Amino acid sequence: MNDHADRRPLAVVTGANAGLGFETARALMHQHYRVIVAARNQHKGQAAVRALQAEAPKADVRLEPLDLNRLSSVREFAERLQARETSLDLLINNAGVMALPRRELTEDGFERQFGVNYLGHFLLTSLLLPQLMHAAAPRVVQLSSLAHRGGRIDFDDLQASRHYDPWRAYRQSKLAMLMFSQTLQRHSNSELWGLDSLAAHPGLSRTALFNHGVKSRPLVGTFFRLAMPLLSQNATEGARPTIHAATASDIRPGDYFGPDGLGETRGAPKRVRLSDAARDQVQGERLWQVSCELTGAEWRTE
Repeated sequence: MNDHADRRPLAVVTGANAGLGFETARALMHQHYRVIVAARNQHKGQAAVRALQAEAPKADVRLEPLDLNRLSSVREFAERLQARETSLDLLINNAGVMALPRRELTEDGFERQFGVNYLGHFLLTSLLLPQLMHAAAPRVVQLSSLAHRGGRIDFDDLQASRHYDPWRAYRQSKLAMLMFSQTLQRHSNSELWGLDSLAAHPGLSRTALFNHGVKSRPLVGTFFRLAMPLLSQNATEGARPTIHAATASDIRPGDYFGPDGLGETRGAPKRVRLSDAARDQVQGERLWQVSCELTGAEWRTE
């Protein structure tokens, strides 16, 4: 294990091979974190690691395979990390898919947006809890979205088996991530886990994920193509709220950060408002318990 070999803090960033995740990993690297690029696509993941190492040859950046489409891959990732690292300072649950045109299922049978964006990260966080608790000041950051405001957790049809709408499923997954951040903080407080649970959203950021997502709604896509120059920002700027949540000294447990510009679409990081649904503690705990049942998460501390 690397418990004495290198005292620099360790960060895991899911989906760090491109877009917001890559920019987040890049910023953490320059803040002297050891960074694990957790990515499904190994070719793209290796390319990202090479690009980061070319920029900072002395940086400690490595790739670890993680496919959130398979819970078995999540468990394998956690086992490898546990075998190699004693502690984990920062977990950024960034990876995701957006507005898939047709209903798709993960290998475990979950609606893919709910499974990849949320359930895989829920299980991952639970499995890495022992390593997080061994860090001096651990943080977990969940990536949400402006879209969470229109979201609803449909407990009667979580997997959209009766009715699938691309954006409805996406909104649900991002609301789930924000509810997860709040419920995780409450559990940390009550069970003395000692971690800070936070969330962030990137506003409207020009990434491949966003470009792919808007294609599922032609009218929405046309609007955003016209409005993007005024409302959007690039991936480097879009990652700023996440980086602030991960590293700033002025955070409060349970904080949610987004851009400070018009409609939170772009700008510098600031604390932003959670929707009423995201603050609902009863529904948050219900989602937690259902997620434990679906994924097998046990939240063991050792």
